[in-house]
Amino acid sequence: MRKRFFVTGIDTDAGKTYVTVGLLAAAKRAGLKSLGLKPIAAGSIQMEGGLRNDDALLIQNASSVQLPYEQVNPVVLEEAIAPHIAAMKEGRLITASRLEGFIKGALLTPNEFALVEGAGGWRVPLNDRELLSDVAKSLGFPVILVVNMKLGCLNHAILTAEAIARDGLAVAGWVANNGTPEKMPCYDENLATLVSMLSAPLLGTLPWCENEQESQQAFDAILSAL
Repeated sequence: MRKRFFVTGIDTDAGKTYVTVGLLAAAKRAGLKSLGLKPIAAGSIQMEGGLRNDDALLIQNASSVQLPYEQVNPVVLEEAIAPHIAAMKEGRLITASRLEGFIKGALLTPNEFALVEGAGGWRVPLNDRELLSDVAKSLGFPVILVVNMKLGCLNHAILTAEAIARDGLAVAGWVANNGTPEKMPCYDENLATLVSMLSAPLLGTLPWCENEQESQQAFDAILSAL
């Protein structure tokens, strides 16, 4: 049975790639044919073979099913700015249907566990009419919501979950990510508030951790909850 999810965050730098890579690594340890995609990425450097985005490279390397970079990250933009603005500056037009086609083409490769990572938050513009959430809607995959536990996360998480529900998609669950060595003030109280106010289950918490074994155990638990 194949499992496929769309990974989004409550804002940029929420930890989407950290969660995506961690889950792909957990799937690999579980012996699953896994692959991750980063269909659009802004912020890249020129390398041998062309422009490359760091997050997309991490996702490519974490996947047990190896795809060419061009399939993992079909739309790569140079400047680390809003994708639609970066595309406009490069004289390119990005459409939801084109991204959807890239994703579905890559997913024809046999797999058992696949993650499609978004860019920024849920309502990221692709052009003057379409949003990245339009791509997620067309795919119809359950959504994994990454919440970076910091001041403001309650409002952002609740609004994002509401937007996903309005788009007719299920939130498979959410992950509480602590991306700094020190927890936010009243961390436990904020976590409890989200647990009570978000209808989707809490898949797991990711404390700041430099111990690789502990990190792996956390992601193994999240994978088993999906």
